Amino acid sequence: MPLAELLMAAMWICLTAYALFGGADFGGGFWDLIAGRAEKGRAQRNLIEHSIGPIWEANHVWLIFVIILTWTVVPSVFAAVSSTLYIPLTLVAVGIIARGSAFAFRKVSEKLWQQRLFGGAFALSSVLTPFFLGTVGGSLASGRVPPGIAAGDPITSWINPTSLTSGVLAVTTTAYLAAVYLTHDARREGDLALAETFRRKALAAGVATGVVAGIELLVLAMDAPGLFGQLLSLPAAPLAALSIAGGAASLALMWRRNFLTVRVSAALAVTALLWSWGTAQYPYVLPGLVLAEASATENVLVANAIAVVIAGILVIPSLWWLYAIFQRDQFAKHP
Repeated sequence: MPLAELLMAAMWICLTAYALFGGADFGGGFWDLIAGRAEKGRAQRNLIEHSIGPIWEANHVWLIFVIILTWTVVPSVFAAVSSTLYIPLTLVAVGIIARGSAFAFRKVSEKLWQQRLFGGAFALSSVLTPFFLGTVGGSLASGRVPPGIAAGDPITSWINPTSLTSGVLAVTTTAYLAAVYLTHDARREGDLALAETFRRKALAAGVATGVVAGIELLVLAMDAPGLFGQLLSLPAAPLAALSIAGGAASLALMWRRNFLTVRVSAALAVTALLWSWGTAQYPYVLPGLVLAEASATENVLVANAIAVVIAGILVIPSLWWLYAIFQRDQFAKHP
């Protein structure tokens, strides 16, 4: 496999990790938003804060990898996307900054009105950020970002049926992942009532995600028939089918209260969905532009490959150790 393909596969792995880990963090903000008034929602918000507290900023490392690899491996694609989709991308950046600041300030605020202000900012930005990220994905999937600097329409490129439904799908997916993870966290903490609360939320979010995904397919059939046809053909079709099967299995496992196993099936459903999209578009990275034409020079690709290997050696074990320490700390407190 050529080096450009390997590096793009590495980028897609980082995108998948961001969807699974960073997406669950955003989903926690969604449940924070609708947890209810201060006293009613206190237990849910405390669990959300406790679950995402040690890792909520660390998960952005995956997004940084995606940006850097796109910028250096396929610079023409980075230029086209950033110049055409600068509005939703700017809103994503503002949302990430507002979310992080509000999350930090809420923890140290003593007055109720301040906690509500920063809590609202944290929760709202946790919903809007994945929505705008989803619109970016929908723009690329529907072929509305042509090659060239600012060659696409800055408004209709992301305000269109595919982008808007992709944005909604991103929100429901992150909410579902968060509810699945929080259900197991609540049971591990010994709070069975809270685990049951998030179980109901997970079931509702899972059904909603399935409905939105079905609508998305209908929209693709009308708005992006080329991608829709590729999703129904080899090699993308088995991955799309695996995503559907993983989603159905997740609902069944959650219904039966298999809170640990459902984490795997939910992650599998999201992973298969992302890779079915990437596989369906390959080898095109933008309309009429294949990866071989868009990739950087061989020397740049080699330098990137070395950097990816070094980064993987340093970052992946570090994040794994962070997660392991956090999990062991919880078990030590609640044997």
